[in-house]
This record gives sequence, C-alpha cells and structure tokens, in this order.
Amino acid sequence: MDWTIFTTAILKEEQMMNETTIQNKTETKTGWEDKIQRFIWFLQDKFKTIQNPGTESGVFRAMVLKEVSDHIRSWRVIILIGIIVLTSVGSLYTALSGISDAAKPGSSEDAFFFLKLFTLSDGSLPSYFVFIGFLGPLLGISLGFDAVNSEHSRGTLSRMLAQPIPRDYVINAKFVAALLVISVLFFMLSFLVIGAGLIALGIPPTPEEFLRIIFFTLLSIVYVALWLNLSVYFSVRFKQPATSALAGIAVWLFFTVFYPLIVNIVTKVLAPSQYAPVRTQYLFEKFKFAIMQVMPNELFSQATSTLLMPSVRNLGPLTMEQVQGAIPGPLPPGQSLLLVWPQLTGLIALTILCFILTYITFMRREIRSR
Repeated sequence: MDWTIFTTAILKEEQMMNETTIQNKTETKTGWEDKIQRFIWFLQDKFKTIQNPGTESGVFRAMVLKEVSDHIRSWRVIILIGIIVLTSVGSLYTALSGISDAAKPGSSEDAFFFLKLFTLSDGSLPSYFVFIGFLGPLLGISLGFDAVNSEHSRGTLSRMLAQPIPRDYVINAKFVAALLVISVLFFMLSFLVIGAGLIALGIPPTPEEFLRIIFFTLLSIVYVALWLNLSVYFSVRFKQPATSALAGIAVWLFFTVFYPLIVNIVTKVLAPSQYAPVRTQYLFEKFKFAIMQVMPNELFSQATSTLLMPSVRNLGPLTMEQVQGAIPGPLPPGQSLLLVWPQLTGLIALTILCFILTYITFMRREIRSR
C-alpha cells in the first residue's frame, strides 16, 4: 500500500513538471513571437513615416529625390556621364583585345586573370582605373559647382528656407543626391566590366577578385565624393557658378599637373649626390614619397593599383634589409587593405573635412531674398 502511494505521488510530480516545462516553452515562444511582431510593426511604422511627406524624414526624402531628378535631367551631367561610359567601354575593349598576350604561363597573377580587365592597356588608351582617376574629379565638380549659388541667384533658396524645415536639410540633401548618382554610376560601370568579362572570357571572377572589385568601386566613390564636397564648398563660398566651377577646376589642375612639376623641381634641387651614404638616399626617397601623399589623385592611384594588383606588396622606398628574405607572391585582400589603409583613411579624412567646411559655411551664411 505504501509503495502504491509513493509511486502515485512520483508520477503526479513528474506530470506536473512536464506541464510546467511545456508551459514555459510556450511562454518563451510566445514572448519571442511578440518581440518579432513588435519589431515588424516598428519597421512598418518607420517606413510609413519616411514615405509620409509631412514628416521630417519624408521631407528629406522628397528633397533628395528632387535633387536626383535634377541631376538626371541635366544635360551637363548626362554629357559627362556619357563621356565616362564611352571611355570606360573603350578601355575595356583594349583590355579584352590584349588580355591573351598578357597571360604569362606560371605567373602568380594568373589566379587574378579577371582583374586585368581593370588594369590592362595596350597603349592606345589608358586602363579603366586610370580613366576613373582622371575623369572622376570632373564628374564630382560638375555635380556640385552650382549646387547652392545657382538657387540663390534664382531666388529659390530663400523660398525653400522660408519653409518649416531644418536648414541643414538643404545641404545634406544635395550631397546625398549627388552621392547616390555617383554610386549608381560606378557600380553600373563595374558590373558592366564584370558582365563583359563573363561574356568574353567565359569564366566568372573568383570571390577574392569580386571582393577586390567592390573595394575598388567603393574607393572610387569616396574619391569622387571628395571633389564633390570641394565643389559644393566653392558653390557656398562664391556667388557666381562660373567662379565656383573655375575654382574647382583650378584645384584639380593644380594637383594633377602643376604640383608634380613643383615636386620634380624641388627634388632635383635637394637630390643628394650619387656618392652620398645609403642612409641619406633612403631618407631623401622617403621625403619624396611623403610630399607626394599630399595629392589626392596620388593617394587614389596607389590605393587602386594595390587593390587591383595583388602582386603589389609595398608602397614607398625600401631598404636592402627589408628586401632580403621577402617572398614574392600575391597578397590576400585583407593584407592589401592594410597596405593601403593610410591612403584610404587620408581620402576619407579629406572628404569629411571638405564636408564639415561646407556645412559650417552654409549654416553661418546669411541668405536674403532678392
């Protein structure tokens, strides 16, 4: 009798424990379902807020879309984008025509055959990344040189600021809209090169090659955004669009043409004798390399050549001790990014600095109706 009572009590206790466990699992599942449902409702509410033109987010979105439509319908931007597309197609054609001769049996670069579409040239036209480095600043300047002063001269800027919207929405919307146009264009060109390579070569890019192409595209966007911010700053600083356009082109020409000439003259004057100690020659080469880092186009060229050519293992002068024992071979994408990290951070810092100057100048500017 006692054993029967004891067994019955154990079975009841086990049944109660099972019911408690099932209830806890149901509550936990219900709790997670409630959290997921609340998160979905939160996202839907935010999306409706952004779509609603009456909210601040909706106003900013409408301003960005308006600026994007202005850029797309501008003949100036359409012509320049057409030039960039045509030159990119021309450089792609020269790369495809000479890619069979560039393949070297047993070379370490055969594993990155697809990247040659961006770096190869037969001499008649520059390579793809050289064209981007040359024409990209012109695109940034053309998108921003009349961003503010043209609206101020037409009298639309004062009407816009008379509306109940934050003042910084105006300058932020212009920058975001131009950046969207640049990003779509460069990703379209990169995917165009990838698609042409797939059709012509019949082989897809490896994951490492695709990752390097994406890094190169993002770096190109940052580089053009630097010139975009500089041109928008000139647009805020000067009243006439022609003056701001000339200022932007003058800065671009200075760093592209005149600054290398100045550096060449200075280095010829300060160059040590060929009989100077090795340490002196090494320090002079480091000084020459350092003053070249002032040029944004030089930073972009070094970063892109390293990302698109995995065989590049160093930038700048090296000593004999550093060269001895080095094993030649391609670098992985992470090591290439570490190698160009100073150039990348320099371009990003210059872009942010130009945007801060533009923002502060615009927020402090007195704008009156005509």
